[in-house]
Amino acid sequence: MIGVSIATIWEFEATLAYFDVDESECISYPYGEYFFRTIAGKRVLFYSTGVRKVNGVGANQYMMAQFPLTKIIVAGTCAGIDESFAVLDIIVPNRAVQYDCTVKEVEPLIKPSFIVEIDVAAYQTDCHTGTIGTADRAVVMWRDYLELKDNAITVADTEAGAIAYICQKNGIECIIIKGISDFPTDETGIDPVQSNEEQINVYIANTPKVMHKIFSDYLTRFI
Repeated sequence: MIGVSIATIWEFEATLAYFDVDESECISYPYGEYFFRTIAGKRVLFYSTGVRKVNGVGANQYMMAQFPLTKIIVAGTCAGIDESFAVLDIIVPNRAVQYDCTVKEVEPLIKPSFIVEIDVAAYQTDCHTGTIGTADRAVVMWRDYLELKDNAITVADTEAGAIAYICQKNGIECIIIKGISDFPTDETGIDPVQSNEEQINVYIANTPKVMHKIFSDYLTRFI
């Protein structure tokens, strides 16, 4: 069985709409809800996890324990870091890292022990790849964006790197499919609260577009 892990409320709402899921089909569990679909002849479990690493890891470990999952696909949005990409571009990372696990003042931003290499070579190779960076702190402030850019991060989120890490520990394949919903903006000279609100509004507006693109153009090839 294949699991599709979806973090935010807006991402999961877009998923429910895309697959025309009736309320009666959703089953509650400690981290959210889940439902099933058959895609390309395979049973697929879609589930919401809630945001940030602790929810992502907890929900996925729960699903691994409850169902015979052989692959987990982390589908959702991300912040763009590498400016060679654009909003709504889909990235299938070949590397996932956690960058909030070190004392930055005396250690490298990214420890080798928190790097997960992802083999996407077996799939169609016309996807954008790169490195996804994960931390509990979302990339909103400009200084965070510049730090990630300086460390060759392609896109960033708050759960995928941790889920890839826990999948590796369990010996389960993990594929990450992320669409860029927004890029951080330089808030210098601007009220940071206002800047954050504007970025959130862009994120909310683009989330359904990202999820539709993932499900329409990318999901089946990884099932």
